[in-house]
This record gives sequence, structure tokens and C-alpha cells, in this order.
Amino acid sequence: MSTAAGTRRTPPGFQPQLAVDDAVAAHWLGQVTLALRREVAWLWHERGTSSGTLPLPADPLRESLDLQRWDTDRRTFFDEDVTARWLSEQLAVPAPPAGTPQRGGFGWVAAELALTDVDRFALALALGGVLDSARGPVVAACLNDPAAERPTLALLQRLWDRPADVLELLDLGSPLSVHGLLDPPPTSWHSPLEVAPAVGRQLLFPGGPGPAALEPVMPWDGTTAAHELAVARLRTRSQDRPSLVPVVGPPGSPRAQTAARIAAELGMPLVQVRGADPVTLGPLLVTAWLRGAAVFLPFPAVAGEDRPPQLSRLPIVVFVGAEEGDAVAQLPRQATVPRVRLERLGYHERLTRWREELPTMWADGDGRGALTECARRFRNEGATIARVAAAVRALGHVPARRDLFDACRADLDLGDLAQPVVPRFDLDELMLPVRQTQQLGELVTAAESLTAVHHEWGTARAWNESGLSVLFSGPPGTGKTMAAEAIARAVDMPIHRIDLSQVVDKYIGETEKNLRRLFDAADAADVILFFDEADALFGRRTEVKDAHDRYANLEISYLLERMERFTGMAVLASNRKKDLDEAFMRRLRYVVQFPLPGADERRRIWRLVLPTGVDVSDLDLDLLAEHVPLAGGHIRSAVFNACLQSVRPGEPPRLEMSTVVRAVKDEFDKLGRAVNLDRLGVHADQLKER
Repeated sequence: MSTAAGTRRTPPGFQPQLAVDDAVAAHWLGQVTLALRREVAWLWHERGTSSGTLPLPADPLRESLDLQRWDTDRRTFFDEDVTARWLSEQLAVPAPPAGTPQRGGFGWVAAELALTDVDRFALALALGGVLDSARGPVVAACLNDPAAERPTLALLQRLWDRPADVLELLDLGSPLSVHGLLDPPPTSWHSPLEVAPAVGRQLLFPGGPGPAALEPVMPWDGTTAAHELAVARLRTRSQDRPSLVPVVGPPGSPRAQTAARIAAELGMPLVQVRGADPVTLGPLLVTAWLRGAAVFLPFPAVAGEDRPPQLSRLPIVVFVGAEEGDAVAQLPRQATVPRVRLERLGYHERLTRWREELPTMWADGDGRGALTECARRFRNEGATIARVAAAVRALGHVPARRDLFDACRADLDLGDLAQPVVPRFDLDELMLPVRQTQQLGELVTAAESLTAVHHEWGTARAWNESGLSVLFSGPPGTGKTMAAEAIARAVDMPIHRIDLSQVVDKYIGETEKNLRRLFDAADAADVILFFDEADALFGRRTEVKDAHDRYANLEISYLLERMERFTGMAVLASNRKKDLDEAFMRRLRYVVQFPLPGADERRRIWRLVLPTGVDVSDLDLDLLAEHVPLAGGHIRSAVFNACLQSVRPGEPPRLEMSTVVRAVKDEFDKLGRAVNLDRLGVHADQLKER
């Protein structure tokens, strides 16, 4: 099959009116069509029919054994039969001049990869499945299998005049396999020869639009020292293997746009893959390489076990979008360029973005204050700010502070590590001594002053825009959870209770990963994280006796460091203050000790927790307050249990002293504490009966 200069062009397929843009592809597709027609003519002759249906029943073993016996007859048939001779003459017609091939087309690939004639014929044979809907029955007839409409290496060997040449295609290092043009690479004589549709369209129509899944990315206009180093390294990169460029930055940062800027300086467009699964990603990478584009991929697509093999073979530039904490060091070292790191937007940069996006709101005094507070509370990147601002503008009215904050919090998702809590209490409902009440007021003032202190007084430089961390310590039921909810309502921040059963993991290193996920999500959302029974997570570091002790101490150290950088508010509740790590205690802004309430506080708690609309005239609240030393949570539980036992159908709601006393006794029993019956006077006998 000649490739010398000539003028005639054979139709590229069996379906009428087919045409392709690439002249070299058209020639080789025509060669495949002619060879298939000639093979069918021989099969008709061999099986004694000129118009019968193929394939005919045959014994594969007999066919293999007869190949040598029929070889002379087959060659004679090709020389003497009128139709076969004409087809052989057409197969000998040389290819037309290729000219300058267009990037990404069949001709460009043939020249770029120095494809042999058998490579070109094999690629054209596989491409027929993309181009020609009428080819399937012809292939099935040649393979003598009605279900086999895809060509194989065995068929290629029968069609090619020099069968031994086909052996090179069984080598996984052949250019068609290495560059993903044949997908999957053939590994046996019966392996199908296939080209992915996206790759096939590019090879046949190199000037056409690319796949919709490859979206162009516009370059960012900023530069960094790491950016310039990446450009320098890529200019001298090896052309026979991939180059991986980690672009590390917080969620919402212009990682793809930064990659596009680097690619543009190298003279390449950048595309990012949208909606591709591991099966379709490989062909899309091949298509991008054919088009001369670099590719932006998220870190999981590159680091996962199911990453496409093209990532380790194609000479393509791949930018890997990663976040802090992603194990980019595990990427192949020889193929990886030094990472490009994007820093978070600072407060003043965020405020400038908000001013640009919401100029009408900035012009208003209250709106300016809201935007200023928003820039401090929400550590969003530029893309997120633009999206949130667009949602606020769509409200149709001048947004208020609550509208802005609600829009910023709309994307908050802490996953299964935390549960949102609806605050039920106000600060004036807390029954605390004067000192503790004063401390909670100071905490509210501190939360409201962070913006001014950090960014007007300048403490953000030293304290890294850190938020507040506070410990509520005291016995169970003394109001720690209630105080956390009241603080959340006072400072207008959502509160989430951390599920320690989900955070703490028995496997080494998993607790740290869970904590990183939690804090990273909460950092940009302005929330209160409430850690109940915090000593389970923030306990003392221990003497290292084995690997588990060492990793447990590492987790605590990481937690201490991450808490110090947390920009929201962390509230920890514990009734075992002495078990907390000393290094952690030094990092707390406030420690509020919740004591057991005295008689006056208990009297106020009793009055507060009794439901309105219920007759409580029988209750002696002074007696209960003086002689029942329960914390507020237990008083609330006793009242609720008494209510459950006091419902009388058809009668108005009423609580009796005897029912409340029994509920109080039950609370003491739950706590494993004894109660002095004599202090309750006339009600002591009721308790003695139980």
C-alpha cells in the first residue's frame, strides 16, 4: 500500500457523502475502505457465493488451519478477479501531497509521532467506527461474527499486505498506545481497535470546535514569584512526559485563572474539564493535547487511584488545583513543577471587592458598616464575593445587614461533623453571679470589636485576624450550653455543635483530617463552633509510649495551632477543666467558670422554667430554692418530668408540690446523690415513701 505522491482520493467510508477535513486522514480511511471491500470479495469467492449473505457458518479452527492452504489462491484472486484487481490498483494509488498539517489533525499526529504506514492504517481502521455508521456489518463479515462490529488486530493483520508489521502494535510503548489514540491499548490479537469519539472528531476535523466538556479559562491578571518560577521551569520542560503544576489556594481563589495566565505566557490556551468521569477524562486529555491546550484538573482527579493512565504518558501540561492540606507532595516528583501558592485575600482586599460589587450599599452609612463587618467576618475569595453580591443585588431592594450576612452564610456546610443549633435563649435569661454575667458581656463586646481592633488598631498583623476562643467550665446543668446559645443570639452568629463521635477517629491521622475539614469550612463562614465535653478532644498530651501516643499528641498540637488561627468563635464546654492541656489554656481569650447556683439563682430558675398558663399555686418555690441544691439544667428536667405526670384529661393544667417533689427525687437518683429529706418539712414523708 503506497504513500507516494498522487492525485486520486477514495471515499473514506461506506456511508455516502462522507467527507473529512484532514487530507491525510481521508487517504488512509479510503485505504481501509478499499481493503475491506477486497476482503469481502475474497470471502464471497472462497465460500462459493457471489451474492450470498456474510458471515456464513464456519469453524474458526478450520479457518485458521486453512489460511496457509488458501494463501496462494487468495493472492491469485487479487491479481486475476476483475473486482479484486481493480481494488488492488486503487490501494496502490499514492497519497496526495499532505501540505502543512493543522495542529491536532490526523496528518499532524502522523508527522509529530513519526507514525509508520501500519500505524496510520491501524488508526484509520479504528477511526472508521467514529465516522462511518455503515461499516459495522462489513467488519462483522470479515471477522465472521455477526456481533463483532469492531475491528481487531487480527483483522488488521489480514488486511495489511505485510502481516509481520502489525506486531509492533502489541507493544504498549507504541506511539498510538502511549498517546492514548487507541483506547484502550490493544494487548492481544482479539483486542478491539477503538478511538474515543472526542479524539476521533479532533483527528478528522482539526479546525472544528472542541468538546463541550473542555471549557476555556480566561487568564488572571496577577503574578507571583512562584508563578514566574513555574513559567521558567515549564519553558525547559521535557517534551516526552507530562508536566504537573500544583496551584494551591483556598476555596474560591483564582486557581484556574492563575493557571491560565501561566499557560498564556507559554503560548497555550487553558481548558478545564467539566462533568467528566474517570472513563471520559482520558480521551478529553488526549483531545486537549491534540489541540495544544494545557488542562486544569482538581486534585482528586489527579491523585485518585482511578486517575486515567494518560496522565502519566501524554506530554501535556496539567495544572492541579489543590487546597492546603492536599497531599501534593505525593504527585510524581520528576513530572511535578514547584507549586504555585495563592494567598488568601486580606481584609482590605476583601473590602475593596465588596465596595466594587455593591457600590450603592457602600454609599449608605449603615450599608458601609455592614460591608466593613462583612469583610472581616467572612474570609471569602473574589469569585465567592462576586457570586454573593450578585444574589444580594437580585433581591430588588437595598440590602440590609441581615440580607448580606444571610447571603454569605447560604453556602455554609460543615458536613456531618457538626449540627446547626437554633438559639433559644437571651443573655438576660441566664441565672449567673455578677462576675460571670460581666464576663459574658465582655465576650459579646469583644466579638463586636474585632473589626475595629484588627483592622483600625492594626492587631490583625500580629494575630492573623484570629477570632475568639472561650472555655465554659462547670458542673453539668449549670448553663454552659444555654450561655453558648445566648452568646450566638447576642452577636448574630450561627452556632454549630461539634459531634465528637464524628471528629475523633480511632485510625491514625484521621482525626486531624476531620478537624482540618471542619475548621476550613467554618473559617470563611463566621460561625460559633460549640465543643461540648471538650476534654475528650482537647485533653492533656501524654508521655509517648507508642505510635498511637505520638500521633495523639500530634493531633492535639495541630488542634491547638488551628484553634489559634480560627477566625470565628470557638466555645468549649467542659466539667473537667483540670484535664485540659495547659498549652491550650494559654490560647483561650476567656475562661468562664459556671458555679452551681445559689438559693437566689435557683429561685429565679424555678420561676423561669415553670410554663406559663399552668396553675403553680401549690408550689413552694422558696422551699425548693433553699433546700434543693440542683443546677439549672436539672431543675428544668425535674419541671418537665413533673409536667408529663400531671396531665389530667378534661382538667385545667396544674402542677402540685407532691409531683414536683417526686420529680426532684428522681433527678437526685439519676445523679447518684443523696438528698436530706428533713429539709423539705411536710414533704419529707412523700419522699420516704418512694
